[in-house]
Amino acid sequence: MKPVMALVGRPNVGKSTLFNRLTKSRDAIVADFAGLTRDRHYGNARHGRYDFIVIDTGGFEPTAEQGIYKEMAKQTQQAVAEADVVVFVVDARAGVSAQDHDIANYLRKLGKPTLLAANKAEGMQEGAQLAEFYELGLGEVHPVSAAHGQGIRSLVDEAFAPLNLPEEDEGAEDQQTGILKLAVAGRPNVGKSTLINAWLGEERLVAFDLPGTTRDAISVPFERNGQKFELIDTAGLRRKGKVFEAIEKFSVVKTLQAIESANVVLLLLDATQGVTDQDAHIAGYILESGRAVVLAVNKWDAVDDYQRELLRRQVEQRLPFLKFADLHFISAAKRQGLGPVWASIIAAYKSAMVKMTTPVLTRLVQEAVQFQAPKRAGMFRPKLRYAHQGGMNPPVIVVHGNSLEHVTDAYKRFLEGRFRKEFNLVGTPLRIEMRTSKNPYAEKE
Repeated sequence: MKPVMALVGRPNVGKSTLFNRLTKSRDAIVADFAGLTRDRHYGNARHGRYDFIVIDTGGFEPTAEQGIYKEMAKQTQQAVAEADVVVFVVDARAGVSAQDHDIANYLRKLGKPTLLAANKAEGMQEGAQLAEFYELGLGEVHPVSAAHGQGIRSLVDEAFAPLNLPEEDEGAEDQQTGILKLAVAGRPNVGKSTLINAWLGEERLVAFDLPGTTRDAISVPFERNGQKFELIDTAGLRRKGKVFEAIEKFSVVKTLQAIESANVVLLLLDATQGVTDQDAHIAGYILESGRAVVLAVNKWDAVDDYQRELLRRQVEQRLPFLKFADLHFISAAKRQGLGPVWASIIAAYKSAMVKMTTPVLTRLVQEAVQFQAPKRAGMFRPKLRYAHQGGMNPPVIVVHGNSLEHVTDAYKRFLEGRFRKEFNLVGTPLRIEMRTSKNPYAEKE
């Protein structure tokens, strides 16, 4: 079992920068903005001989009694409970604050191994400028610079040295095979975090009645019926004209990256607001990315029969290009209808990763031509000779022949229907590429 390190501290002291430095990634959003991180964020890190998990947390206010700061405090407390060692990050340039004292008091009461890291200490003289941090009563002060990488190695060594960890095999690698990456996407406040919390059976993510609560793409490991998942909660996407904060623009990028890296995307709709133009934009982006997709309408318990029938028609009219995706009606808050969603997710993943043999694809093409030949274009009729698979996630079928540039979109949809029926493809886009053979005599007079 890998040891776990939790990074805690008040807002804007550089916890996410330190997280990115430790994980050698850019997984956590970083900006000069207090309170940016809200959920706890996990990542794998390796420094020297230590292979460990690091948790980034939101700004910690142990005394918060209401609102989103109380929810953020709960996330941090959970991270501390899970950790083997806690790194309390303070701002070396700002000095000690009353909030730092509150956090230090909380950590001392827990009695968990804790290190005090004074961040943003680049170029500072050790001693007098850091002396005030000793009043927090957490022992030695470790000056570091997360932005420049100074003092990180010694901090990690100091953190894990008392734990007497066994030597790790340098050649050991994480086996990531078999992990299904599932991104939950949708507009702000449709219940994405609530749904993931319902699946996990714990308040893993901050769920609050405030659009834009989730600002980062949060990754959560999960296992169900022997299948390992990586659940990705994304920030809600809204129209460009309504993205006012620079932070939200960061979040949009993170969401689009999460969709790109996922195997399956669960597009969540809001039953109380219907299918909006923004839902269609997000669905279009998922389709362009080639990701397998499952549709789920949340808050189904909050609408009457008339609204439900209206919603079904809206899905058909506004999302006709996602006819291949399964549609479910759920209530994340009441945990209703969640079981069938998993079956569709697995089916969509299998369809996206399906292997199609060349003989079967060629037979299907020839049968399709015999049933209905492609439309003649001038003097020539396109001739489809054979087909093979050109990729997965999404599946790509490459058809070879002559004059294929004249094959119409309608005929491609006809072929797609036959391919989908043969391989039972659900929930995944299917791309068909036409490659025309070169005429060897074309350049000769």
